[in-house]
Amino acid sequence: MSAPGFWDDPDRANRQMKELKNLKDTDAQYRKLEGQYEDILTLIEMGNEDDDRDMIDEVREELDSFIAELEDLRIGTLLSGEYDKNNAILRLNAGAGGTESCDWCGMLYRMYTRWAERKNFTVEELDYLDGDEAGIKSVTFQVNGPNAYGYLKAEKGIHRLVRISPFNAQGKRQTSFVSLDVMPELPEDVDLDIDEKDLRIDTYRSSGAGGQHINKTSSAVRITHIPTGTVVQCQNERSQFQNKDKAMQMLKAKLLILQQEANVEKLSDIRGEVKDNGWGSQIRSYVLQPYTMVKDHRTEVESSNAEAVLDGALDPFINGYLKWKSVKKETS
Repeated sequence: MSAPGFWDDPDRANRQMKELKNLKDTDAQYRKLEGQYEDILTLIEMGNEDDDRDMIDEVREELDSFIAELEDLRIGTLLSGEYDKNNAILRLNAGAGGTESCDWCGMLYRMYTRWAERKNFTVEELDYLDGDEAGIKSVTFQVNGPNAYGYLKAEKGIHRLVRISPFNAQGKRQTSFVSLDVMPELPEDVDLDIDEKDLRIDTYRSSGAGGQHINKTSSAVRITHIPTGTVVQCQNERSQFQNKDKAMQMLKAKLLILQQEANVEKLSDIRGEVKDNGWGSQIRSYVLQPYTMVKDHRTEVESSNAEAVLDGALDPFINGYLKWKSVKKETS
């Protein structure tokens, strides 16, 4: 019996086709930069020959565009981790702060969906739990797009908000915390042995937005890996079986990350430092009162335009993290 061919393994074929597309896109981006560089040199030569100072603004505009494209290509070269090209699965959990934190969780969910839209990525909601009074207690969602995990791994950690509380009649400033966990989507055929005896599988009625099956059958699935205490859940697929398959996929990703933590070098690439969801452990602060400022405490990247950041303008923070990690690797 002959060995299976390339097209007999759809998952493998799909992964390699995506990798080929990424390589072609990178090559096209490089060739575009070559053309831009030649155009800029030509404009400079023409301006010098004609002593035309009016061309300065045109050259500066072309140069700014070239620098932005070059930086984008450079950042792409930093996405060389084992899972960086994969889709990303994110889970937001409201922490200290009660209703205020649930509202903050909803704001962050919107921020990441807006960032995904800017990248032309798609977002798939997997699990959703409303807050008691407002906002979201927790939400799990998948971001699909080239290098989604490579970018979004920068966001793992505690996010802190400072603002005048809309839920406080006295108008006092309130501090809220939300934790974000990020893991790569793994292919279904990933080699990871899990003993079914180590699993507790619970089903429950779905509570989030969805089709007509929502709240009519116990289609949502929660899986607990007893030895590690790892819990994953999914409720947004059409059937209990589909929810279970997706939850198992997430569990494998989380357990694989735990395995990698035995290797300190991979720990820094994949998971980052695990911190408590509260005071003194935030990776980034979003201050809306008495001034507006978003600051990443790892990289010192900051922005005074908090409104734009909360509307998805995260690239300066993500790029700053990737460059910071690259320098940290080189000096370690």
